[in-house]
Amino acid sequence: MPTANREFFIPGRIIYREGALAALQPRLGSLGKKAPIVTGKTVRTLECFGSLTSMLEASNTGYEVFDGITGEPDDEMIANGARAYRDAGCDFLIGIGGGSPIDSMKAIAVSVSGDLGICDYYGKIIDLDLPKMVAIPTTAGTGSEATQFTVITDSSRSIKMLLKGASLMQDFAIVDGTLGVSASKSVTASTGLDALTHAVEAYTSRLAQPLTDSLCISSVKRLFEYLPRAYKDRGDLLAREQNAIAALEAGIAINNSSVTIVHGMSRPIGALFHVPHGLSNAMLLYRCMDFVKDSARKRLAELSRAVGLSDIRTAEDTAADRFVFALGELCSALDVPTVGGYNIPIQEYMSSLDKMADDAIASGSPSNTQKLLTKEDIINIYRSVY
Repeated sequence: MPTANREFFIPGRIIYREGALAALQPRLGSLGKKAPIVTGKTVRTLECFGSLTSMLEASNTGYEVFDGITGEPDDEMIANGARAYRDAGCDFLIGIGGGSPIDSMKAIAVSVSGDLGICDYYGKIIDLDLPKMVAIPTTAGTGSEATQFTVITDSSRSIKMLLKGASLMQDFAIVDGTLGVSASKSVTASTGLDALTHAVEAYTSRLAQPLTDSLCISSVKRLFEYLPRAYKDRGDLLAREQNAIAALEAGIAINNSSVTIVHGMSRPIGALFHVPHGLSNAMLLYRCMDFVKDSARKRLAELSRAVGLSDIRTAEDTAADRFVFALGELCSALDVPTVGGYNIPIQEYMSSLDKMADDAIASGSPSNTQKLLTKEDIINIYRSVY
């Protein structure tokens, strides 16, 4: 496995445990005087949001709530957030919620620090002096609290832009699995499968490296065991904690080894048909890994052994096949629909295949796949998941 990428990036500080939010309070003074709390309207109703604002008030730290993240973020939401940041005189940022608020926090930080519009950073490495950032995930999936990436939709071109740069790394990541107990079954499934996709893709990526390999294996093992438990019982706090750790592990992994075919193909589905990111990954996961498994059999066989589907006596091809099959079975057990089952009109979907394939390739992610992929390959996979 090539190991060309020998750098390793993580957030400035990670605090992970039940009650981790309280550990932020004594550190607030080092962050700044006033922050926008970048979030969505649903998160404002959660107990953890009240705990955060109470903590800020007790520390005499100013804040302005920006709850304009009404779905997966686009350039207009980011422009509104940047305007709110400037108007309120803020000097650092807090993002609380799922991947969308945390991605938005990063993009807002870029917007208030650079001279370009957020869409103009697409295809560039972002290298700016950003305000300090705190990420508080309330779902276990995106791993955005641990990455140098943010995904923002360019609304004029209907594409999801993967924006990146080491300067997007957060100063603090606060990870507490119990913050996700209110998540619905569908959110638990889609975010958990997003994390699983991260771990599997990073482990089979051309950019895989020894430091991320161990994180990927650990994440996959946790998710195979604990994601079904959290899906069945939202009050299973041990499962919530383990899924949050798995998402963090997988986030660190993709931060350093990148994603591959699934994410490259997922973003266009989300941009054109407004499918949540984790769900569009889940729709693609089995078919994509089945298509590329002949180029990653050794790695997939290792994952198969790690989760107990095979042992050292099992032939490599058989072990790899078992793991890919298990991915499909897990998606079925978590009630992941097909693209057609999500009520996307077939004519509209099929007429978009050419654009989706072009956008997937342009993102760069499919090129990290061990198998060399053609546009025709990608179009055929898109057809197969309808």
